[in-house]
Amino acid sequence: MSANLPIDDGIHMNGFKPEITIPYKVKRYVLKQNEIELITAYDRDKVTSNENLSIDTKKLSFKNAIHTICPASKWLPKYSIRENLLGDLTSGLAVAFLHISEGMAFGMLAGVDPIVGLYMAFFPTLIHCIFGTSKHISMGTFAVISIATSKLTTRFSDSNYEMRNLTDNSTVDSLPHYHYSTAQISSAVTLICGFYQLLMCIFKLGFLPSLFPESLLNGFSTAAACHILVSQLKEILGLNLPQRQGAFKFFFIIQDVFENFSNTNHSTFFISITCILFLLFMNEVVKPIAARKCKFPIPTELITVMLSIALSHSLNLGELNYNVKEVGKVFVGIPKPELPPFELLCLVAIDSIPISIVSYSIAMKISQIFARKEFYTVKLNHELFAIGLSNIFGSFFSCIPVACSSYRSTTQYESGGKTQISSIITALIILIVILWLGPFFEKLPRAALSGLIIVSLKGMFFQIKALPRFFREGYFETIEWFGTFIAGILFGIDFGIYTGLLISVIACYINGLQSKSKLLGQILNTDIYVPLKAHKNVIDLQKIKIFHYSGTVNFATCVKFKKNLFNTIGIDQSLIKRASLGQAQSEARGFNNGIKYLIIDLGSITNIDLSGYRTIIEIRSEIKLIDVRVYLANANDNVYDTIIHAVKLGYPSFELFSSVHDAVLFAQG
Repeated sequence: MSANLPIDDGIHMNGFKPEITIPYKVKRYVLKQNEIELITAYDRDKVTSNENLSIDTKKLSFKNAIHTICPASKWLPKYSIRENLLGDLTSGLAVAFLHISEGMAFGMLAGVDPIVGLYMAFFPTLIHCIFGTSKHISMGTFAVISIATSKLTTRFSDSNYEMRNLTDNSTVDSLPHYHYSTAQISSAVTLICGFYQLLMCIFKLGFLPSLFPESLLNGFSTAAACHILVSQLKEILGLNLPQRQGAFKFFFIIQDVFENFSNTNHSTFFISITCILFLLFMNEVVKPIAARKCKFPIPTELITVMLSIALSHSLNLGELNYNVKEVGKVFVGIPKPELPPFELLCLVAIDSIPISIVSYSIAMKISQIFARKEFYTVKLNHELFAIGLSNIFGSFFSCIPVACSSYRSTTQYESGGKTQISSIITALIILIVILWLGPFFEKLPRAALSGLIIVSLKGMFFQIKALPRFFREGYFETIEWFGTFIAGILFGIDFGIYTGLLISVIACYINGLQSKSKLLGQILNTDIYVPLKAHKNVIDLQKIKIFHYSGTVNFATCVKFKKNLFNTIGIDQSLIKRASLGQAQSEARGFNNGIKYLIIDLGSITNIDLSGYRTIIEIRSEIKLIDVRVYLANANDNVYDTIIHAVKLGYPSFELFSSVHDAVLFAQG
């Protein structure tokens, strides 16, 4: 019923007498929580972890199963040639040009034959188009994944055995000798990554990218960019350096470069610097101007490759008088599918874990950017399935783990790409190169590819501009960035990602432990209760204390919860101990500061476990010694279910009310 009631009827409320009126008054019976559940026919949530992994059999049919497993079977028949084909054709061609140059460069970076980068633009890309749900990401090579893979191809490759050198001064003879080719190693890493991603799909771990905050990925990719830059110095300068492994590799490589700087091949250095300057000029000056007049991007990377090949042919740079390293023999045609040796799978299993997680996480971060722009949904768990399948299929053809490039994806989107048909067109163009044009790239100087790699790092290095923002956002973001970056530089990028994840988990744990405790007071003539300290114009109820706690109450926080409760309501636990030692009942009552009822507001407690519930029982047992009764109120369904579960296990029950006001009215009689 409606009313127009004054807030102040003469009761003194912290010195304030407001003139505000309240338009409504609620009147009903006092309700306990179990009565609410009966009225609303509450059915406890019985979903288990096994049920979370199950398939909805009501929607299961052959057609739905095909559409679920293979999304292309659903969108391909609906493809609009008039609306989408021109944009997909344009973007497919533009991205294919990028794949040719980037693929060979990042293939070389991974320590495998450069042609493998082109295989990755065909085999895994086709599989992802068929089974993936993202329309705009360009799968293939990516610098970070390539440098991570190169660690394994260097460690286990037979061709690198004589050049391996550890930072702990181990001799070559003390190192284990492996007889595997780089193709076998990359194949093993990719196969294991694919299996890991399928396992993550089965266990519905598509949420993993949420464990990688922006500060972590930023610090990780910046450290990776530093490693990539240093790894290419020997190619840019034309030096023959030992392969470094282990901690502090970054600094030992720099030391090797300085010690051998006098042996620089000037022809190689000239080619590298010329390519870098040409690419920067084209990307920063020419392309922005051309973009205003033509939507199709200038393929500056491909132009650089073509000019480098032409220069190498005309001057015979690979001959002894120049000694410029070239790509060399390129296999023509589709490679024969092969499985890697089983024992090699065991050797690379541990190191492949971060590669599988990072490659998926980066792809999802990029795909969600375009999904938000175009208002469609990317199914995270299904993307795990698609990327895992792409890796398994690609592993038969010596591919390294597939990843998503932000540069290629942006090019695909901005040049008009609408659907996955764009990636299929890209793959078909790459197939032509693989089948017939491979020998054309044999004279390509490796220094030119290194120049491409260096320029591609520009965006990764520019991420450091976000560091001041992380400082402003909070100290955890700053610690995550520096922790990931420093660990990545000192011990390798795999340790960097582990360190960043550890810091992220610790940050989540500490934030979960953070809590706030308050005493609540009543707004007169209402059923609304607000913090006493922050709101001066409220009533501090006589003989009743309302304790409000924000946070979780579990095994890690229960001690803190108990301490905060006694400190907040103003009762000394040592006095309770004296009462427990046999004080007279009348004397014990003097220890309670005039409190007869304690109401614990559970409204902001997001989760409680059995340890937390036992703590509340302990509080009731102790506070009962000084003649104070404890009521619970305002529990959400999750907390309520835990309490009911505890009672069924034999724990004592509480008076549990549907709201704080119901508990107050019950206490007031």
